Amino acid sequence: MTTIDTIALIVAAGRGQRFGTAMPKQYLPLAGKPVLRHSLERFVRHPKIGAVRAVIHGDDRPLYDAAATGLTLLAPVTGGATRQESVRRGLESLRDLKPAHVLIHDAARPLVDAALIDRMLGALASSSGAIPALPVSDTVKRAENGRVIETLDRRTLWRAQTPQAFRYGDILAAHAAAAGRELTDDAAVAEAAGLAVALVEGTEENFKVTNETDLRRAEQLLSPSIDVRCGNGFDVHRFGQGNQVMLCGIAVPHDQGLEGHSDADVGLHSLTDAILGAIGAGDIGQHFPPGDPRWRGADSAQFLAHAGSLVSERGGRILSADITLICERPKVGAYRAAMVARVAEILGLDPSRISVKATTTEGLGFTGRGEGIAAQATATIAL
Repeated sequence: MTTIDTIALIVAAGRGQRFGTAMPKQYLPLAGKPVLRHSLERFVRHPKIGAVRAVIHGDDRPLYDAAATGLTLLAPVTGGATRQESVRRGLESLRDLKPAHVLIHDAARPLVDAALIDRMLGALASSSGAIPALPVSDTVKRAENGRVIETLDRRTLWRAQTPQAFRYGDILAAHAAAAGRELTDDAAVAEAAGLAVALVEGTEENFKVTNETDLRRAEQLLSPSIDVRCGNGFDVHRFGQGNQVMLCGIAVPHDQGLEGHSDADVGLHSLTDAILGAIGAGDIGQHFPPGDPRWRGADSAQFLAHAGSLVSERGGRILSADITLICERPKVGAYRAAMVARVAEILGLDPSRISVKATTTEGLGFTGRGEGIAAQATATIAL
């Protein structure tokens, strides 16, 4: 018989009575697949796991077969009346395979990640067993008959998770010795046998699905709802007196200026409108009325920064911004990199997410006649 270094034992024999559904929770749908399948896949795909076996309830074989379709697994074994008995039966079924190590995992923890599995296996180099755990952050009370008896020192308390990792021979012997006892996890079985059990950093995402709220939380983590939106903006300002124009936050020398209540930056104005449009927040005139003296000669960077802050307040982020400047003159190619950098600075984005382009209308229309400058922008955001 070929020896396998590490086998994952997935415990899926429970009835999930706290969940309150007729179907055991490990077979309920989660992001399009049964909860159990998510757990199985995490171990099947891990390069250090040589084989995976599930321990199931005798009545659940059709549900298991549907959940495990297409996965390369050892044949499942039937569990017992308690979790402890189910694990013992699963361990005993591995005797012929003689694995060096075994990971014991609850099927109802579908979000275990590869890094955690790596940490568990690494801990076995210096310990007979290891469990993933998180420190208790809340103050913990011990109570009797509805009254507080004492406050426990939370610095010594940890929340245990799975997979719990062990040297196979040690945990098999420990379970055999503990048969008939009511111990809550495999680490407790190991402790009762005098085995050293190390603590390994767990993850908050590796929670156990025990109720509908947990299932919804797992669904959100596996299938996050992202609302991607696009907005368009357009702005025009006519030429007037002056010796420079503000374009995308950069002063560009020119023999004329642009007329406007603020600094008449068509690039920033169009992008501001694009962002506001993407989140359905009106236009720049609603937020900064042109008749309000506060905005006379104002730096348009504050308009754009305001639009960006509205996105953040809605829990979103700007994915990209694309601005096109439309004019015959001035030529803006030499200033494009500075414009990109300035827009990125205002919005707190990486410059790679900003595009500034320029084009002409081949002498046609008001821009072609040199009467003014236009700009159009597109913003893509995620909420």
